[in-house]
Amino acid sequence: MLASIRNKYRQASWALKRRILDGFIASTGYDRKYAIQLLNSKETSACVVRKHAAQKYDEQTKQALLSVWYTANQICSKRLVPFIPDLVAAMERHGHLRLPSDVRTKLLNISPATVDRLLQPERNRTRQGLSLTKPGTLLKHQIEVRTFADWDNVIPGFFEADLVAHCGGNPNGAFLNTLVLVDISTGWLECMPLMRKSASDVIDGLKISQELMPFPLLGLDTDCGSEFINYDVLDFCEDNDITFTRARTHRKNDQAFVEEKNGSVVRRLVGYDRFEGRRAWEALARLYAVLRKYINFFQPSLKLTEKKRHGAKVTKRYDQAKTPFQRILCSAHVPDAQKQVLESEFASLDPVLLLHDLQSLQENLWTFAWSNTGQHEAFLSEVSADTMTLQPLSSGSEVAMLRHFHFDKPKDKRSGPRTYRTRKDPFEGVWDEIRLRIELMPELCAREIINWLSVKYPNRFSKAQIRTLQRRLNDWRLRQEGYQARLRVLMEAAPGKAKQRVATSD
Repeated sequence: MLASIRNKYRQASWALKRRILDGFIASTGYDRKYAIQLLNSKETSACVVRKHAAQKYDEQTKQALLSVWYTANQICSKRLVPFIPDLVAAMERHGHLRLPSDVRTKLLNISPATVDRLLQPERNRTRQGLSLTKPGTLLKHQIEVRTFADWDNVIPGFFEADLVAHCGGNPNGAFLNTLVLVDISTGWLECMPLMRKSASDVIDGLKISQELMPFPLLGLDTDCGSEFINYDVLDFCEDNDITFTRARTHRKNDQAFVEEKNGSVVRRLVGYDRFEGRRAWEALARLYAVLRKYINFFQPSLKLTEKKRHGAKVTKRYDQAKTPFQRILCSAHVPDAQKQVLESEFASLDPVLLLHDLQSLQENLWTFAWSNTGQHEAFLSEVSADTMTLQPLSSGSEVAMLRHFHFDKPKDKRSGPRTYRTRKDPFEGVWDEIRLRIELMPELCAREIINWLSVKYPNRFSKAQIRTLQRRLNDWRLRQEGYQARLRVLMEAAPGKAKQRVATSD
């Protein structure tokens, strides 16, 4: 019908158009404006059924991607995709992956958006900890301040340092700490377990880190904690020609590099529980010995290269994701002999075996965590670090997975349900009238009561308060049902004294 009258409608006069439109609306029941739009629109061609293209990434490619993703510790796609060629080569070199040529080609040419789409079903299967940084104000005027904007064109060897406390939310007593060192230029990470939070322990951790770093320690940037801002650390830096700088007080963004590693590495793998004693310290040291190899050789990261602000919009650009090992190879400030040593070490490392060892060491470390009742988990589970053994790898392409966030973060004081009001009850002054009206007409709903109140009290109540009234009515009706149930029980037990007992209980 539309096709038959469309041309006639367009060529007709205004009076004839009105009669054609009235007849079209009477026949179809369309809205008048919608009918006018249809009659004035162009003729549409027959619908073209599009054939869906064949699926490019089959199940075999997805399973290979999952194996590589788990080996990379489930990092994001923008960090994973540039590192896939090196990671696949390492897994094939150690016999953990064997791919057909077509699947390997697809995996090496996959895009970050496709990775996110394929991994979305697998991904569909965090509060702040307690800060124990105590200010050390004695030497602050002698140590130069370095902000987050002062790290341009820095060479390898300048590190940000921070301490992560393993106190379990209780700062009393002695507990373990982790000294985290992050190189600004390459992202090289060193984690040192400390028995105590003191200047001597920090210096011992720095000395061991100097032996493990692939380049000399040239600069040290810390926060204003008393474990760093003291004469011992200052003398150590002066004796070793280390540039010692500090961040501004209460400005965590000045140490953005190390603060990010505190959460993504230490807190993610160690947790928020309390650890103390030498056996826990040894277990944590064994974990960090494997962790430093896995993070520095097999965990790529992005570096911010440009940031522009256009009004309220900030545009950021990042470089291609690289591991700290890859950034060292690209640096002209690291000797070629040291690069060859790192290349030979990388060729001997098995990422799947490292991940499996991390899981076993992680499980062993958590046996030394102290529970909320003050009991040592190692005694409860009867597991000793001396008898700890690493289980062999499973066959096939199965990869070990680190149990992230095994322990919950410390709960704050307001973790329970709230039982108090934060705003004044709008129905407090008229509740007696509402209750009387409901008792007389129990079938009334909240909307009808709001309409009645709006007429009786103009400009005082609105329909936006319906949900608030619904909650109050539900609570009142539940209490009434409970009252009636108690009344029936008491009436059956002692009819003569039921009224007095119910009133006393209320």
